[in-house]
Amino acid sequence: METIITEHDILQQESKLCNAIKYSDLGALDELLHKDLLFVIPSGEVITKEIDLNTYRNGALKIKDLLPQVENLNIIDDLAVITLKIKLSGKFNDVPFEATYRYIRFWKRFSDGIKVVGGSGTAI
Repeated sequence: METIITEHDILQQESKLCNAIKYSDLGALDELLHKDLLFVIPSGEVITKEIDLNTYRNGALKIKDLLPQVENLNIIDDLAVITLKIKLSGKFNDVPFEATYRYIRFWKRFSDGIKVVGGSGTAI
């Protein structure tokens, strides 16, 4: 099994993740997020993979536009750390929002693919 991650691998995974978020693709999100994911959302709350999936499953989050811009990408063996600036608009619990966020995500290679294991998002 290949253990090293390349910049191409991560940019490809980020593209898949952005599409999964934009279109509430639960199958793709389930595949891309590690079962032990921990993520700090803009409110400061720590969420798990299941909490995140439920946000899409119950329709609480609906994304209209998602425009990512990669800022930094560091590869450390089988782990990648990426920061992005993302312009987002949509509705959360039927309340419209539009803002720019900075995200950091940690991607790690496993036998079944490269998955997000952690991260954080904050409004900027």
